[in-house]
Amino acid sequence: MSQIENVTIIKKANVYFDGKVTSRTVLFPDGTKKTLGIMLPGEYEFSTSLKEEMEIAAGNLEYKLDGQDWQTIDGSGVFYVPANEKFQLKVHTVADYCCSYLAE
Repeated sequence: MSQIENVTIIKKANVYFDGKVTSRTVLFPDGTKKTLGIMLPGEYEFSTSLKEEMEIAAGNLEYKLDGQDWQTIDGSGVFYVPANEKFQLKVHTVADYCCSYLAE
């Protein structure tokens, strides 16, 4: 999906790791929520209370889910994070991402 229509955007940015990871929240009429953001090169750890779909639109990074090996995304790709889990990222180039919060 390259364009999103009929949504509400929260103007205030979500800022993490001293501004190295930022996003904006997008709310849909059906109640679903996504964030659109940028990650600068670095190493990060996140936790989530909801299941997440992490869509990387551009960039080179590695991600590691709890109990799994490191995986690479070079260019674009998608990975899923289970609810109530942590995940690690090694971002090698600026990464453009969309995080979708999924119902169980």
